[in-house]
Amino acid sequence: ECEYGWLPSFEETPLLVAVLTYMGYGILTIFGYLRDFLRDWKLEKCHLAREREEQKDFVPLYQDFENFYTRNLYMRIRDNWNRPIRSVPGAKMDLVERVTPDYNWTFEHTGKVLKDVINMGSYNYLGFAENTGTCADTASECTEKYGVGVCSTRQELGNIDKHEELEKLAARFLGVESSMVFGMGFATNSMNIPALMEKGCLILSDELNHASLVLGARLSGATIRVFKHNNMQSLEKLLRDAMVHGQPRTHRPWKKILILVEGIYSMEGSIVRLPEIIALKKKYKAYLYLDEAHSIGALGPRGRGVVDYFGLDPCDVDIMMGTFTKSFGAAGGYIGGKKELVDYLRLHSHSAVYATSMSPPITQQIITSMKCIMGEDGTTLGQERLCQLSENTTYFRRRLHEMGFIIYGNNDSPVVPLMLYMPAKIGAFGREMLKRNIGTVVVGFPATPIIESRARFCVSAAHTREMLDTVNKNQCSYASVIHS
Repeated sequence: ECEYGWLPSFEETPLLVAVLTYMGYGILTIFGYLRDFLRDWKLEKCHLAREREEQKDFVPLYQDFENFYTRNLYMRIRDNWNRPIRSVPGAKMDLVERVTPDYNWTFEHTGKVLKDVINMGSYNYLGFAENTGTCADTASECTEKYGVGVCSTRQELGNIDKHEELEKLAARFLGVESSMVFGMGFATNSMNIPALMEKGCLILSDELNHASLVLGARLSGATIRVFKHNNMQSLEKLLRDAMVHGQPRTHRPWKKILILVEGIYSMEGSIVRLPEIIALKKKYKAYLYLDEAHSIGALGPRGRGVVDYFGLDPCDVDIMMGTFTKSFGAAGGYIGGKKELVDYLRLHSHSAVYATSMSPPITQQIITSMKCIMGEDGTTLGQERLCQLSENTTYFRRRLHEMGFIIYGNNDSPVVPLMLYMPAKIGAFGREMLKRNIGTVVVGFPATPIIESRARFCVSAAHTREMLDTVNKNQCSYASVIHS
């Protein structure tokens, strides 16, 4: 554990809390089986999709038992998710008020709006999610000129000059030879990894990698081996075994070995140990795929991500991937690296060949925000936002630590998981924060280990010190109510 510095802090779940958490899930499971029994005997109505009576002998379409968690646990606290907003997701937002007449199975809008809710859930790290200012103005002008959609793929008639301008700018921003942009961040991983890896290749993946990386690895057909989170001993053992034993049965050398890691892990708030991974990659002659979805724009003195944060050479990362959905307030993703890599992906990536290319106003939003971060807009606004994000992150984490909360991750990470543990606290925390006009994201099993439920805060440069103090104060008052 390290309170300061870049090493992450992960306090183990207290034994009593773990026991009580397992007991809580056990009680919920028992009641779930009881309610399923009542539903089977038509004593309680089930609102979820189920097989029709006349199709009972068919192969199940909905896998009824697999929805056990959804029916009996998630449904109890479903009101904490999918809340509709009706404003820009900035430092504050407006939420549509809704009520449920049937215990969260369905929702009805009351027509009221909850105004000025402090937004601690959006990935708006640099505050570029805004409807006024240079970004909004240039995106609006771009819409008037190009329209909203391009109605084609990059390889056909969907390649506009704005896309090429963005790719050249992104390559300079990342410090690489070339880059390519895609309309969807998730697909940037899931559709490009299969273009780079195949059967006979080996993928070494961090156990906490995002679902898009996991899906891309599975679709590739390559052999996948998982190493413990940010654990260099575990990774080196897999690399050494791969070198010594080669492929199963034949023991031929692997065609390629690819290490998959993220810059900031979005559920843990931890920063990848990149210097050590690069050293291992060079030692064993493997390739490195770095997903900077949460770290690009949010880390480093120049906002260039985790490579900039550690002061490393971008050329040491073979495939640099990231998204524009967070720090840039837009959508889509990119891949950067050597020109040969990008030229290959232009021909073989499913995202390039089949997917509709990026929307023009979104492209312009990214160009404008990226130039702002780089200082090429003639102002110091970008650097000011980077500094503000760093200050807000340090302050918010320090205050939570001082108040006695258990928080995960690195001190410089704007993703701040606050541990709740028990299932009952997941729903209670989200509802109580909203009562205090604070919008938060709460996360539980299966997105996290069963005894590590948490609230996840995303700090933004747009947050003021007063907003962060309000959040801290209300969390403290909620905690005192829970413990009293």
